[in-house]
Amino acid sequence: MIDDFARHGGRIDMARAAFPHIARWTDLSTGIAPWPYPVGIAAEAMERLPDPADLAALEAAAARFFGADPARVVAVPGSDLAMRLLGLMLGRRSFVFRPAIVRPGYSGHASMWGGHDAAACTIDDIGMIAPTHDVLVLARPNNPDGLVADPRLMEWAALTMARRGGHVIVDEAFADADRSGSLAGCSWPGLIVLRSFGKFFGLAGLRLGFVIAPPAIATDLRALIGDWPVSGPALATGLVAYRDTAWHDAQRVRLAMASQRLASLLNRHGIDIVGRTAFFALIRVPNRDRLFVHLAQAGVLTRPFDYAPGWLRIGLPREESDWARLDEAFATWRMP
Repeated sequence: MIDDFARHGGRIDMARAAFPHIARWTDLSTGIAPWPYPVGIAAEAMERLPDPADLAALEAAAARFFGADPARVVAVPGSDLAMRLLGLMLGRRSFVFRPAIVRPGYSGHASMWGGHDAAACTIDDIGMIAPTHDVLVLARPNNPDGLVADPRLMEWAALTMARRGGHVIVDEAFADADRSGSLAGCSWPGLIVLRSFGKFFGLAGLRLGFVIAPPAIATDLRALIGDWPVSGPALATGLVAYRDTAWHDAQRVRLAMASQRLASLLNRHGIDIVGRTAFFALIRVPNRDRLFVHLAQAGVLTRPFDYAPGWLRIGLPREESDWARLDEAFATWRMP
């Protein structure tokens, strides 16, 4: 049963089927900010085709938020889809194509390459990977352990791979909580950065993301996704949200406070924290599967990983009742 939940978070449908006695779930399995941006969408945003001028304005507003050149920013219907499109674009350029992915990491990084098998490596292997592979993909901060790769290493890898026509793709899905660590503003040859709207703004269902890429890649991607790549509601919401600097500041404070509260709760119960970001904590426990089931029996859904039998990722509770439920569930958990 655990394997069914190890592919990705948010599987409330499977949780309801496996634990039918739970009437209300506390879903901590996704790492999405639990305080969504307030959405107010005019009817015309859904009644007419998106305006190209509005798309350009959205990309410009997002570029300011990222600290990037607007000419390099391409809006896409979710960063996960963008990964798969980039995999197709880059993979078809050569009969011999060698992608590599940093592990542990997001499962989508492995599945974005179609028929090409990606070599798995660690951060420590990048010195060997960059001179011999065509593309390297990693998350920064990493999911699920929160590791932030050294920017000097990233620059060296991007420049090294660019000399051979290669690319480094940096997935910054969890970078919005700390803008100082982003590489989105860097114009290194070979660097492609992915950004997610849904995680920081708490609106994953809106399906909005961005690719920040060299001009040639940005041009090819725009041609591939066509004239209306983003829905009217996503465009309208993103345009307002990226301009709302007061909300950004408040959200970062909420994330920082909740992240520290989660760490304190886990420490109080003697739980080993492997790593964390502002959006989640990764813990390691013996008999992880038993803890996953114990938490689920209490109505708390977490995220296991098939490649690390001792790991669980835990997102941020939203309501005080959710904090209390998590605290009580750990209080009743007995380590073997």
